[in-house]
Amino acid sequence: MDEKETLRVGVAVRRRRRAMALTLAAVAERSGLSVPFLSQIENERARPSERSLQQIADALDTTTVALLDAADPARTVDVVRAADDPGRPGARALVRGQHQMHAEEFTGEHDAGRELVLRNDAMLYVADGAAQVEAEGRAYRLERGDTLYLSGGVRHRWRAGDPHTRILVVSVAEHIETST
Repeated sequence: MDEKETLRVGVAVRRRRRAMALTLAAVAERSGLSVPFLSQIENERARPSERSLQQIADALDTTTVALLDAADPARTVDVVRAADDPGRPGARALVRGQHQMHAEEFTGEHDAGRELVLRNDAMLYVADGAAQVEAEGRAYRLERGDTLYLSGGVRHRWRAGDPHTRILVVSVAEHIETST
């Protein structure tokens, strides 16, 4: 089995499990593998052996070949050009598709308005201009070059009042299950 395919099989396993409306615990029971190990596979932090992959395929009523075919290993490098996807006004995705990381660029004046709570960890980086951030009841002023890290579950909101502001927000994607 190709190492690249094995690493990418986690996405295929998750898709198949969710399509069958199964929990990780149900797949663990059916396969004889542990929930933490299955979670690591789905989040591409562990590589299943051929035997483990066969157990997972059996638990998901499919084959290892079908899981590997669904793994889409060819998409390991992807260039997102600014001209290709202008995004919504003042915001554009910097990573496309479903990956472990989500990233957006915000330009100009921006007010997130409502309070946000992200499931997973995130980082806000001010590339140009400045931003005001409220997180867990505290206010922060971020200037060019400053970074704010937020653990998953932290309540926050942010705004930028300068038309020349450019902010990058990078987070662990919402579909990734992280362990605490």
